[in-house]
Amino acid sequence: MTAYEDLEARFKRLGALGEVAGLLQWDTSVMMPSGGAAARGEQLAALDLTCHELIADPALADLLTAAEAEMGDAAADLDPWARANLRQMRRRWRHATALEPALVEALSRTGTACEMVWRQARAEADFALVLPKLKELLGLVRQAAAAKAEALGCGLYDALLDEYEPGGSSARIDAIFDDLAAFLPGFLGQVLERQAAAPAPLPLEGPFPIDQQRALARQLMAAVGFDFERGRLDTSLHPFCGGVPEDIRITTRYDEADFAKALMGVLHETGHAMYERGLPAKWRLQPVGAACGMALHESQSLLVEMQACRSAAFLGYLAPLARAAFGGTGAAWQPDNLLRLTNRVEPGFIRVDADEVTYPAHVILRYRLEKAMIAGEMEPENLPEAWNAGMAELLGVTPPDDALGCLQDIHWYDGAWGYFPTYTLGAMAAAQIFAAAVAAVPEIPDAIGRGDFAPLMAWLGEKVHGLGSLHTTDELIEHATGQPLDPKIFEASLRARYLGEG
Repeated sequence: MTAYEDLEARFKRLGALGEVAGLLQWDTSVMMPSGGAAARGEQLAALDLTCHELIADPALADLLTAAEAEMGDAAADLDPWARANLRQMRRRWRHATALEPALVEALSRTGTACEMVWRQARAEADFALVLPKLKELLGLVRQAAAAKAEALGCGLYDALLDEYEPGGSSARIDAIFDDLAAFLPGFLGQVLERQAAAPAPLPLEGPFPIDQQRALARQLMAAVGFDFERGRLDTSLHPFCGGVPEDIRITTRYDEADFAKALMGVLHETGHAMYERGLPAKWRLQPVGAACGMALHESQSLLVEMQACRSAAFLGYLAPLARAAFGGTGAAWQPDNLLRLTNRVEPGFIRVDADEVTYPAHVILRYRLEKAMIAGEMEPENLPEAWNAGMAELLGVTPPDDALGCLQDIHWYDGAWGYFPTYTLGAMAAAQIFAAAVAAVPEIPDAIGRGDFAPLMAWLGEKVHGLGSLHTTDELIEHATGQPLDPKIFEASLRARYLGEG
C-alpha cells in the first residue's frame, strides 16, 4: 500500500465517523427528548475526540509528507482528483492538529449544552438564560480561532471562516458587504415605492392545516428530484438539511397562518439535498468528494428557492396544486397574485423568513457582530443591544424581544462561528450560476413551469454537484459560469426581479 492509499483508507474511516456524528446531531434537533441532552453531549464529544485522535495521529503527518513526495515524483497525468484529495487532506489535518484534544472535547460538550439552553431561552424570549453558556462557548471558540490562526497563518476570523469557506477572506467579504450595505437601502426604498404604487396582492385566507402543507411540500420536493427512498422530511425548531448522500434529512417548521414559509423553506433545503445527492459517488467519504464549501452549498439552496421557485414559471405550476391542497378559490389563488405574494418585499425580524432583498442585511449584521465578538471588541452581554441597533440601522425595524432578535439563529449557540457570510456569498453565486444555466440550456424556465427540474439538475450535476471539491469555490464558479463571482450580477438580478429592469 502506498502512503496515499493508506491515507485514503484512514480518511474513509474519518468520513464515516463524521457522518455518524451528523446523524446524531439530526436526532438531537428532531427526535431526542430534552432529558437525553447530557447523554447526547457525551456521545458527540466521544465521537469528536475519536475523530480528532485519528487525524492527529503522528503517523498521519508522515503519510501526508510521503504521499506528497509520491505525487511530486509521479507522471504529470496523475489523476487530478487524487491530487485534489491530498490537498484537502492536508487542509483538514492543519485544522485538526491546531487544536489540543482537550479543547476539541470541550467545544463539543459546551456546544451541545449551550444549544439545549438556547432552546429554552428562545422559547421564553430570555437571552439572560443562555448568556453564561454562550460566554463559556465563545471563550472556547476564541481559543480555537487563535490556535488555528497561528497554524494557518491568518487572522482569527479567517481561521474560523476557512472551516466553512476554504480560502475565504474577511477582507474580501468586507469589501463585498460594504458595497451591498451601500446599495441595499436605496434599492429597498425603490422597491417599496414601486410596491406601494401597485395594487396590493390579495391575501390567502387560512388556516392551512399542517398535514396538507406537508403533503404539498413532499410533492414539490419530488418534482425537484428528491428521492424519498434516500431521504425524509421532518419538523425542527430551526430548518436544516443534514444526513448523508444516501440518507438526506430535511427539516422545516410550519405556520398554519402562512403555508409559504414552510413551503419555500422546504424547497430551499431541497436545493441543499440535491447538491449532496449529486456529489461524486466514486469519491464517497473522501475529502475531495465532499461539498466545495458552504457558500457554494448555499448557492444551490438559493438557486432552487429564489431563482427557480419564486419565478413566474414555477408559480404557474404551483398555483393549481396549492388550490387543490387547501381548497382555495378566487383571484387570490391565481399565479400572478401568488407571484406578487411570494416576491413581496418587507423588512422583518426573522432571517429565514426574509425576502431576497432584505436577506443580505440580516447576514451583514450577523457577520459584523460575530467578527466583533471573536476579536474581543464586543462581549456577549452587549449582543441584544447591538443586534437591535444594527437592525434599526440596516432594515429600519427593532425586534420587540430577544426571540425575534439575537436568539433566532442556532449557529452561535452550537458553536458555528464564521458561517454567516456564506449565506450572502451563496445568494450571489446562485444568481450567477442560474443565469449561466439558462444561457446554456434555454428550455430550463419552460421546464420548471411544467414542474420538470431535470434539465436544470442535469446541468448543475455536470457543472457543480459532480465536481465535489476538485476545485476551489472561485475556480468552480468561474468554470461553471465563465467568469469569477461578480456581485454586480446579483444586483442586476435583483433589479430585474423587483424593478422590472433588464
